[in-house]
Amino acid sequence: MIVLLFRLLVLIAIIVLIYTAFKYLVNPKRKLEVAQEKKEFFFLDTNDNIKKNFFVTYHGFLFEGEKYLGTTEDSFEVTHIVMHTHNPEKLKGFERKDLYFLEEEILMRYPHAEIEWKHPVNRLHLS
Repeated sequence: MIVLLFRLLVLIAIIVLIYTAFKYLVNPKRKLEVAQEKKEFFFLDTNDNIKKNFFVTYHGFLFEGEKYLGTTEDSFEVTHIVMHTHNPEKLKGFERKDLYFLEEEILMRYPHAEIEWKHPVNRLHLS
């Protein structure tokens, strides 16, 4: 009886470990961190939740976008996005073509949006 109970507990522990490992591997925030470390492009967003900001990583730089709801001719859409980075001192090597690539990717997802960049990226955009 005790051996059967012990086997059942070991089986439950293995199932919990497999479930935890699976949830860890498919976690979008982990994928964002991995893409940032590998200096790849990754767009983390919850399209159905306007209140949640989205994150973009490109060439190892991490950007955050704040979405604001507005009206278009037909419906309510995201009409304004404010982009900023948490570590502006790490932007060495970021070029204007990178900025244009990010804007294109954002506009593919939010075609009615106007993108505003915060300091220091707005200096690159204006000059």
